[in-house]
Amino acid sequence: MTYEERLQNVSVLGSAGKMGSGILLLTAVEMADLALKPENKDKSFVLNAIDVSPEGLSGLMKYLKEQVRKVAEKKTVLLRKIYADRDDLVENYDIIDEYIFDVMNVVRPSTDLEATYNSNLVFEAIIENKDLKVKLLSQINNNSTTDPWFFTNTSSVPINILETGAGLDGKIIGFHFYNPPAVQRLVELITTDKTTDEIKEFALTYAKNLRKTIVPSNDHAGFIGNGHFMRDAIHGMNEAEVLAREKNIPLFQAIYMINKVSQDYLVRPMGIFQLIDYVGIDVVSFIMSVMNPHHEDEEISHQLLNKMLEQGVKGGQYSSGAQKDGFLKYKGGRPMAIWDTHKQEYVELEKFQDDCNEMLGSLPDSAVAWKAIVRNKKKEELIAAFVNDLKSMEALGAKLAIKYGKRSKEIGEHLVGQSVAHNTDDVNTVMLTGFFHAYGPVNNFFD
Repeated sequence: MTYEERLQNVSVLGSAGKMGSGILLLTAVEMADLALKPENKDKSFVLNAIDVSPEGLSGLMKYLKEQVRKVAEKKTVLLRKIYADRDDLVENYDIIDEYIFDVMNVVRPSTDLEATYNSNLVFEAIIENKDLKVKLLSQINNNSTTDPWFFTNTSSVPINILETGAGLDGKIIGFHFYNPPAVQRLVELITTDKTTDEIKEFALTYAKNLRKTIVPSNDHAGFIGNGHFMRDAIHGMNEAEVLAREKNIPLFQAIYMINKVSQDYLVRPMGIFQLIDYVGIDVVSFIMSVMNPHHEDEEISHQLLNKMLEQGVKGGQYSSGAQKDGFLKYKGGRPMAIWDTHKQEYVELEKFQDDCNEMLGSLPDSAVAWKAIVRNKKKEELIAAFVNDLKSMEALGAKLAIKYGKRSKEIGEHLVGQSVAHNTDDVNTVMLTGFFHAYGPVNNFFD
């Protein structure tokens, strides 16, 4: 079966979710572009958008239409060539509307899993629940008329477990998009010992057509991205608890300080607690629970996450993309307060941040901000100077930052040593591309 034939009938499970909707958008555009080729004018292309929520599917179609319009507006010159034989399409808005129609015409929203039974390719983007994934993939595989391939978007469950559990025997591959899929360039590609060469070749072609950056990961729970992030988060939470005890300050103040250190001192787009909130405290906790049984030599969990969830604080995002409150409380996307686990209420930053900043000490004159440095051609040189100055300082913030940077590097090297990542370059690429860090964790800055 050729690339185009494989894409003539596709299904996306969990298509109304945050990840599934992005995967659906990318695939719908790719399929529509194939359908518009002259040689494919008599072929049918069907993309089944599968989700348990009718309301979610309704919102999905609205989202899809809005996003396809943005795609069309960016390639009107190409679309004019595609529709060159259509005399009725004169103005750009006519061409854009026609393209939206053609893309939307590929999509078939449904709450019935049976709609997947004729698909050649199935994307799975449901929640990180191993048993549910196995159940759905097995049902499709056992009832399929087409012997489909399965692309799972899991960020933590070992692919071989899904493969064995669902009886897929080489017909599944880990194709982990980063959030949001339509924007993020990174995809982690995870194979098993049984994954066929044909699936790998298709995956690489599909990724290339979507202009994605592929990083291979070996089949270990959490893979590279979550393998680093989860351990990095555990270090941040541990440091906050130690800081609270040693400095005899409330935990919420220590959380603020570690979040600031991991953002401003390590030159990251957001602090570690803000990142946990972005992903979702409940999601982070669940990913750790998936990973932990597969790592007997270490404990991948943290009681602080459990405490937050017990108190009903989950973080995450609304369907609009707005940030929900978690460790931090947000207003217009900006942190305004920190959750006090003792009193179970938020404490406004203005009440304590000046004292905390004074405890951390001033940043050196060589300090650089993530937004200003991330695309700077001299960023390596500037960051090296900044970190060198931190090493020479006795300030609390500087010491915490150096310790954090060294731990982050250690985690990256550990992933290579565990044969999760093939090399340190792959670890760095994941953190640079998938997490937008200004520099990779495995570097010479923190030697």
